[in-house]
Amino acid sequence: MAKSTKAPIVVHESSVEIAGVGVSFHRTLRIPDDGKVYPLPPSLGCFPIHRVKDHAGRVPESWLGNGGIFLPMYQREAMWMSFDRPHWPPRALKLAVGMVNAITGAPWDDRLSKDEQDYLVCPDQPWIDGIKSADGEIRQFVAMPLGMGYTVEGQVTGEERFGGLQIAVHSAKKGRLPKHDRTEPHTDAMMVLSLSAAPPSAGAEMGLAAGGRMEQKIYPDPYGRDTWRTRPDARLYVHIVNSQLYREITGERAPDTPVTARTYTEHGYPWFALYDEAQPDVPVPDTLAGVKSVKQMDAEKGFAPQQDDTSVPVADEQVIGVPGGTTPTP
Repeated sequence: MAKSTKAPIVVHESSVEIAGVGVSFHRTLRIPDDGKVYPLPPSLGCFPIHRVKDHAGRVPESWLGNGGIFLPMYQREAMWMSFDRPHWPPRALKLAVGMVNAITGAPWDDRLSKDEQDYLVCPDQPWIDGIKSADGEIRQFVAMPLGMGYTVEGQVTGEERFGGLQIAVHSAKKGRLPKHDRTEPHTDAMMVLSLSAAPPSAGAEMGLAAGGRMEQKIYPDPYGRDTWRTRPDARLYVHIVNSQLYREITGERAPDTPVTARTYTEHGYPWFALYDEAQPDVPVPDTLAGVKSVKQMDAEKGFAPQQDDTSVPVADEQVIGVPGGTTPTP
């Protein structure tokens, strides 16, 4: 299928709009992997993003078939994603890390599953900080180089071919949602994601691994699977690169890595809790529940600890409740 030149995807300096859903990629604290379940860390600003086609002469050749966007991350740096869909009608959004569904652990398929909820609904899902790993919990997204076996992709599939993130957005079928004053026309324009990526340059491209445990739910779909079109309106590949490759491609220096969770907390800055006690949570997939964290992979490979995972005390008065859709910033 050819790539459409009318894809409903708009790239901004620090966010991308995909078929009407705004997606931002936030720099944040890497929470300790110490067995504790932490509240939501803040946004420390968004990662800069660039369109692949704007740097076609400098990006790896394997990217040209996928297109999409790219952003820089340091090894073992954490990130989270926010979704902005403030108006009617809602959208269903599928998300994968290295072609592995971040909610179910199933292999990537841009069509919606007939058997389980393998997508988010925007609104009301305001953000996602990691892979679904336990009831009411996720394991934080942490960047690691491909080829070492640390990523979710490497652990689930046994190889690391793709890295990055894959996103697909689905609109509702005609007549399946309640009537509303603010409607939008459906478009069949699509940005196509090719699955024939060549192996990346060793150590230059990054994937997402599992970090510490965090309180977060994935909300069940209030409209039902049959509400949504099986095929997506738009698909996007998000490449993640290390600071060296980012500079080679753009000529720009990657932003400095954020402060540690310990330093942040010692200065009395806030953590956050979402007011969603009444919201249920989707089931926990066995595939993702069994993914090892970066710390566990270090131990398995016999490496000395590469990061400080000493517990960070978070006082109750430092945890601020926020409503859904609010970006938690210090």
